[in-house]
Amino acid sequence: MTEKRKTTAKKKRTAPKKLVIVESPTKVDSVKKYLGSSYNIEATMGHLRDLPKSQLGVDTENNFEPKYITIRGKGELIAKLKKKAKAADKVYLATDPDREGEAISWHLAHILNIDPQSPCRITFNEVTKDAVKESVKEARGIDMDLVDAQQTRRILDRIVGYQISPLLWKKVKKGLSAGRVQSAVTRMIVDREREIDAFTPQEYWSIDVKLGNEKKKLPFMAKFYGTSDGKKLPLETEKDTMEIVKELERAEFCVSKITKKETKRRSAPPFTTSTMQQEASRKLNFTTRRTMMAAQQLYEMGFITYMRTDSLRISESAQNEARAYIAEKYGTEYVPKTPKQYKAKKSAQDAHEAIRPTFAANSPEKYKDTFKPDQFKLYRLIWLRFMASQMSDAILDTVSADIKADKYLFKASGSTVKFVGFTMLYVESKDTEEEKAKKLPALSEGQALSLLELIPAQHFTQPPPRYTEASLVKAMEEEGIGRPSTYAPTIATITARGYVARDKKTLYPTELGYIVTDLMKENFKDIVDLKFTANMEDKIEDVANGSMNWREVVRDFYDPFEKTLKDAEERIGDIEIKDEVSDVICEKCGRNMVYKQGKFGKFLACPGFPECRNTKPITVELGVPCPKCGGKVLVKKSKKGATFYACENSPGCDFISWDEPTEQKCPKCGSILMKKHAFRRNGPVSYVCYNEDCDYTEKAAKKSKTEKED
Repeated sequence: MTEKRKTTAKKKRTAPKKLVIVESPTKVDSVKKYLGSSYNIEATMGHLRDLPKSQLGVDTENNFEPKYITIRGKGELIAKLKKKAKAADKVYLATDPDREGEAISWHLAHILNIDPQSPCRITFNEVTKDAVKESVKEARGIDMDLVDAQQTRRILDRIVGYQISPLLWKKVKKGLSAGRVQSAVTRMIVDREREIDAFTPQEYWSIDVKLGNEKKKLPFMAKFYGTSDGKKLPLETEKDTMEIVKELERAEFCVSKITKKETKRRSAPPFTTSTMQQEASRKLNFTTRRTMMAAQQLYEMGFITYMRTDSLRISESAQNEARAYIAEKYGTEYVPKTPKQYKAKKSAQDAHEAIRPTFAANSPEKYKDTFKPDQFKLYRLIWLRFMASQMSDAILDTVSADIKADKYLFKASGSTVKFVGFTMLYVESKDTEEEKAKKLPALSEGQALSLLELIPAQHFTQPPPRYTEASLVKAMEEEGIGRPSTYAPTIATITARGYVARDKKTLYPTELGYIVTDLMKENFKDIVDLKFTANMEDKIEDVANGSMNWREVVRDFYDPFEKTLKDAEERIGDIEIKDEVSDVICEKCGRNMVYKQGKFGKFLACPGFPECRNTKPITVELGVPCPKCGGKVLVKKSKKGATFYACENSPGCDFISWDEPTEQKCPKCGSILMKKHAFRRNGPVSYVCYNEDCDYTEKAAKKSKTEKED
C-alpha cells in the first residue's frame, strides 16, 4: 500500500506540463498567474539566433540564403529550453505580437524541432487574464509571411551596413556606419540644416490696435487685415506701414460686422507609437528611447496594450468599458451618443489596436506607488489621452468682428467655452502652439470704438526650425521612412555614431554627418533617397501580406547595388576629417590637443598619436567654489555618461558629488546649498544643505513653461 502511494505521488510530481515561451522575463509571473500551475513559463530574453557579427552572413551567390548562428551567451538558455520542451506535452511560442516576435518564434520552432505549421504560436495584445487565456484557445501556425518580412528587412540592412560601412572605414575613418534607414534620416537632418543656412529672411510688418468702447472700457486687440472692401493688404516695408499708421491716427473706428457661431473641437485619437513618442517629447521631455523603454515595461506589467502600432483601432469591449467609466466618473453628458472611431493612415499595418490602458478603471493615481517615475508619467499620459479620445467634443462659442477704420479693415476674434467636453482631461500639445483666442467684450454692428493705442511692429520671416526628436519622428512617419519599431533605435544610432548632435532639444548634423551624407548622396543616391527608402518599406509590407517573394525583393535591390558599390570603391578618394583644435596644451609633448568623439561624448586627445597617447576629459567649470577647499568645481562625466561634480584639486581635495553645488548659502548654518534632483536628473528640484549636521531643505520654485523650454 505504501509503495503504491509513493509511485502515485511520484507520477503526480513528474506529470508533463504545457510550456509557454515568452520574450521578456517580466511577463513570466503574470502569464503564470493567468494560466495556472499546469503551465511552465520561460523567457527567451530577446533573440536566440541571428546573423553572425563577424561576417556578412548572407550567401549572395545562393539566392541570399541567410546563415543563422546561436547568439553568444545564449547556449545555456537554449539547452534549458530544449530540456523543458522535451518534458512538456505541448509547447506554445508566445513572443511579442509583431514581425520581430514572429521571427523569434520561428527560430524557436527550429531550435526545439517544432513543426512551424502546427498550432504552436499564440499572441496577446495585452497581458491580461482574458487575453492570455483566449490566446491559448486560438493557437495558430507561425505566419511565414511575417517571418519573411522580418528577414527581408534584416538582410537588406545587413547588406547595406556590412558592404558600405567598410568603404567608409577605408575612405573616411574607422568606426563609421551606413544604414538603409539611418542614412536617409541623417540626410533629412543635413538637408534641413542646409535649408536653414540658405534661408534669406524677408521683412514684413504688422499693425495691432488696442480699442475700447465709448467710455474706453473693456479694451481688446485687433489686427490689421487690409482694405475696407475685404482685400488682404500685405505690409512689406516700414515706409508703407508708417504711412498707413498716420492715416489711422486720424481715422474713426467702428464695428462693421459681427459673426457668431458655435464650433466643436474634436479630441485627438488614442496614441500610435509615433504620436506617443511625439507627445512624450513635448509634454514629458522624454527622448524616443526613454519613451519606448517605459512603454515596454508598462506593456509587460499588463497596464497598456502593445506599444508598437500604427493603428487607431479600439476594441468594442474597451470602448464600452471606457464609456461606462466616463459616465460614472464625470457624467453622461461627457459620453458621446455613438462611440468615436478614428481612421488610420492608408499605409498603416493595423496589426494591433491603438495604445491604450488595458482597463479604463486603472486610473494612474491608483497605481502611483506601483510605478517608477517614468512609468507613472507615461502611463498617465496614455490613460488621459485614451479616455479623452472617448469623450464628448468640446463646444466653443466663437465671435469674430470686422472693424473698419476709414478705408482700412481690422479683424478681432474671441471665444468662450460653452462645454469643456474632453478638454477637462486632456489637450494635445503641438510643436508650435497657436495663439489662443481671447474673450471679446460685447460688441454690436455699427458700434463706434475708441483708439487707445497703435502698435506697428517689424518682423522677419523665419527659417524652418531644426528637428526635435518629436518633429523628426513625425517627419519619418510622413515620409514613410522606417516603421514604429525603428524610430527610436534609428535616432539613437545616428547620435551615437556622431553624425548628429543635440542642442538642448534640437538635432543638428556634425561635420562628420555632412561628410558621410554627401559621400552617400554622390555614390549611393538610392540609399539616402527618401522615396526609394519609403518604396522599399512598401515592398517589405508586400512581403508581409504575401503578395511578394522576399528573395525577389532582395534580388531587385542587390543587383544594381552591387554594381554601384564597385564603382564607388574605384571613384572615391581618401577623405580627411580635420579634428577641431582646442587651446588646451598637452602637458606631455606641448602640442595643442584636439577634440575627439568617444562612446560617451567628446574628449581631448593629443594629435601626436601614436607617439603621444595622452587623453583627458573636457573640463567645464561650474563657476562656484569648492565647499571644502575653495578651488574650482568641475563638471565631469562618469564612464556611463552621468554628470557629477568634483574639485579641480583632486586627489588633494576629496570633494565629489552627484548633487550640484550652488552659490546660495544655507539660511540655517551658513554652509552652501546643493541642488538635488529627485529621480536622477529628471525629477523635481530641491536644495539641501551641504553640512551633514544641518537638516535644512528647500523646495525649488516651479519653472515656468519658458524656463523649461530654455
